[in-house]
Amino acid sequence: QVQLVESGGALVQAGDSLRLSCVVSGRTFSTVAMGWFRQAPGKERRFVASISWTGGVTYYADPVKGRFTISRDNAKNTAYLQMNSLKPEDTAVYYCAASRSRRPKDGAYEYDYWGQGTQVTVSS
Repeated sequence: QVQLVESGGALVQAGDSLRLSCVVSGRTFSTVAMGWFRQAPGKERRFVASISWTGGVTYYADPVKGRFTISRDNAKNTAYLQMNSLKPEDTAVYYCAASRSRRPKDGAYEYDYWGQGTQVTVSS
């Protein structure tokens, strides 16, 4: 059984930085691509970023380009989302997801496994 556990969410101020982590168990980590999505109150879940099996290919949603960085450490079975210059509109529950596809993009349907989410709140 594949499990994903996110951590690192917090209440921060605008302009601050935060790093989210997602630990994957139950499957060889190097055989899943990883993605991050977020869901703000009353809104649909939206794509944030993704990274390929090897880490060589990444995709970002336009609102986070230049501020967020997705990475992975296959030795630690962990994916990360470094978030800089946070804005109040970044407030959401952040979910990590794993895909058996080598290079998924922004479709939630491309991901096979999901974490429970971690809350990020950015105050102005």
